[in-house]
Amino acid sequence: MQSLQLNIIPFTTPVKEITLPFYIGRREGFYGLFLDDEVKELVGDKMTTLELLENRWIYTDFGTPKDEAFVLTINVEKNPKIALHYFKHLLYEYFRNGVAHIMQRNYIDDIEVWFLNPEEVRPTYNIFDKFTLKVNHCDVTTGFELVVSYDGTSRVSKKSLKEMPNFNTNNLHLVNSNGTVRSWKYILPQDKLHLDKIYPIIGEKLYQTYSITYELPDNKNRYPRYFKPITNFYETYLNNNVFRKVLPIDKNGFISNYTATAKRLSEVSNKLKFGKSTGVEPKTDLKKHGPCEPVPPPNNVTFFFIYHKDSQEEYNLLKKYFEEGYKGHPNLQDFIYQPFFIDESLNIVLTDVSNAINEVYAVLKDRIKQPDTKHFAIYISPIAKYDKNPDNRGIYYRMKEMFLYCGYYSQVIYKGNIRKYDFKTKQFKQNEYFNIFLPNIQAAILAKLGGIPWRLDRVDDDELIIGVGAFNSITKKSKYVGSAFCFDNTGRFKNFACFGKDDTKALAGSIREAVISFHEQKPKATRIIIHFYKVISKREIKPILDTIYNGLKLPIPIIVVTINKTVSKELLAFDTLDQKNLMPYSGTYIKMAERQYLLFNNTRYKSDSKVADKEYHFPVKIKLTSTHLELLEDESLIDLLIDQVYQFSRMYWKSVSQQNIPVTISYPEMVAQMFPYFKQPQIPEFGTDKLWFL
Repeated sequence: MQSLQLNIIPFTTPVKEITLPFYIGRREGFYGLFLDDEVKELVGDKMTTLELLENRWIYTDFGTPKDEAFVLTINVEKNPKIALHYFKHLLYEYFRNGVAHIMQRNYIDDIEVWFLNPEEVRPTYNIFDKFTLKVNHCDVTTGFELVVSYDGTSRVSKKSLKEMPNFNTNNLHLVNSNGTVRSWKYILPQDKLHLDKIYPIIGEKLYQTYSITYELPDNKNRYPRYFKPITNFYETYLNNNVFRKVLPIDKNGFISNYTATAKRLSEVSNKLKFGKSTGVEPKTDLKKHGPCEPVPPPNNVTFFFIYHKDSQEEYNLLKKYFEEGYKGHPNLQDFIYQPFFIDESLNIVLTDVSNAINEVYAVLKDRIKQPDTKHFAIYISPIAKYDKNPDNRGIYYRMKEMFLYCGYYSQVIYKGNIRKYDFKTKQFKQNEYFNIFLPNIQAAILAKLGGIPWRLDRVDDDELIIGVGAFNSITKKSKYVGSAFCFDNTGRFKNFACFGKDDTKALAGSIREAVISFHEQKPKATRIIIHFYKVISKREIKPILDTIYNGLKLPIPIIVVTINKTVSKELLAFDTLDQKNLMPYSGTYIKMAERQYLLFNNTRYKSDSKVADKEYHFPVKIKLTSTHLELLEDESLIDLLIDQVYQFSRMYWKSVSQQNIPVTISYPEMVAQMFPYFKQPQIPEFGTDKLWFL
């Protein structure tokens, strides 16, 4: 049982009609209203045909009409989308009038308000709590809604630019200019007449200037850390008569005990199939029940190690862990049910990190492999996967490409995780917590060899699920990177394609070819479900969406599930029956707008579930659309689609810990991070049906 409180406050309209002056042509400080069909109907004959053709926007200052203005009267009930802009204006004016300390409109025109945190005192800068206010209409209620979200904190210098001569402004990004957040790059010349009112907002480039150390992310439960500020914000700034005269918000505040569009997936959705039984927790059940399917034929696997000459101790430890286990974790053979054979004569000991790829390639390119045998290289790398040096990252990823090119399975393990530097003894010593790494490493090894650590406990059917991702390239190899992954409905990985292109039209073409190819491999598929994730702009993504909706021309329906990987902080729900943790049960989902949903995907299955710190996931946002929109009127299909997103997050074989993002989008992103560093223009054929990137 749970009681959901949303971070949404209903409000009634303070007026039934709004009369506003509008102007043709952009004006500094005025608000722009896009001339869509609804606005054009309101404008009527107040603009000529030529003016409508030449202008895409009209502008208002929400004030008294001046010369050249034309006046529009807006009925709030008939034109709620236009009325939203007026209510945003009321909010902005209220907080700008001495309530908020700093303000800005964000990139989607919502209002950010910043307040000095008096409890967090620093000598050279102040800390501000940040909140975003968003106005919606009929998302979860039948009227207008005010969404209050907490955005964490920002640091602002105590000294203005006037007080800091010789300040290097090349390190500036944002500034507090007289109470408004502005980009230093675009600050107006007249604003610089008042340098005494411009204060640096401290980003990473200024950390050293202000003696700020990089902080590791706090993975502990964020629900209480967001619930308390939001609650305090409401009580301090909204729950009073002065504010209610601006926006008549509900006397009860936030929506509580919400059930109208909230559902919870069946407990069956948590069930996974292992070797000897079913379970819900890979952390414990993989060890208890064994893998769903051990390594498929050929059944012979030969392991060998590649390491640098100064990593002999790391090699000895890792070999021992794989052969004997460590701290309660079994040996590799007992964990993945595959005989563990090391041919030490195949080991490669390297002398030069910068030349490591050439050294390994010189050995592997002419090495004759045994027939009917999978050869698995375990590389102990001195370079971490996320090394900040791009040259080092290049070595890490090029090593992976070289293994694929030579037809070897591989696992890269960072030496710094095997032994840690002890600052007290000033020596390296065994990492006592490496038993936490072992189940993740060994589950990934099994999956790379074609085994299935666990899968969804459901019957296979003729449904094709494709994960599609579109990304900006992180190297100059190409401007964009796209990838498409094919799965069946049990979560079984089939194959994938990855491609780098310099424009999104070409990227769209490659995605089209991949989807059609997947369909040809499963021609009996009754529908295609595409899990789509993108990090590029709306303008850039348009050719891809046009291709998905109109360019595939397949004889079956296509349903697109767009998944926002950036977990939602804007829309949240709290289980107020659990005042300590506040996180809703796993599998809870809420309809938040037309065909848009919020899915809570975590490990709180029951009231007594033990949830690890890193498993207090915020919800993900899901949007549904289709080539046959009438399909999405079927509630049972909606349940199935959300259930698939939920279940596919359980198919992540890089770790035994619960994830909140489905592999249909996390796998394409993983490949897109690596592929730009590869030398060859395509993934070698050896790698297109294997999970080498785990």
